[in-house]
Amino acid sequence: MTDEADLRFMRLALDEAERARDLDEVPIGAVLVLDGEVVGRGHNETRRRVDPTAHAELLAIREAAASLGAQRLPGAVCYTTLEPCFMCAGALSHARVARVVWATRDPKFGACASLGRVLTDERLNHRATITEGVLADESAELLRTFFRSKRGGS
Repeated sequence: MTDEADLRFMRLALDEAERARDLDEVPIGAVLVLDGEVVGRGHNETRRRVDPTAHAELLAIREAAASLGAQRLPGAVCYTTLEPCFMCAGALSHARVARVVWATRDPKFGACASLGRVLTDERLNHRATITEGVLADESAELLRTFFRSKRGGS
């Protein structure tokens, strides 16, 4: 069962995804939370920054690390609107994020459930707990609408 905090923070991640959409970026957003406070935010900016690594999760991790003055984020929770890719899942693991919550799966790039299990692989020295499906319908619709508009659909 989804708790109120998960819903509140996922709504903030969806707000970030909408910012990305408004910038003509793939609408994915993320927030990093520590002790109930947002310490990092991000939305996809790969086009604007001309940087294939400017994913929402990485930007949120960078902001959190800078604001906290810490290379590791133990105890932090990442809320993201799409299942993290291999790059982002690896970064979340390196940052020692405790929990990752995502809205909808990514069957083409998802590295946490769809194509791999980076965050929970027992061979790694750090594993995060995962929760999926929080506000999945809203996130999936945002992505569908964005890509439909790119293909000239209504």
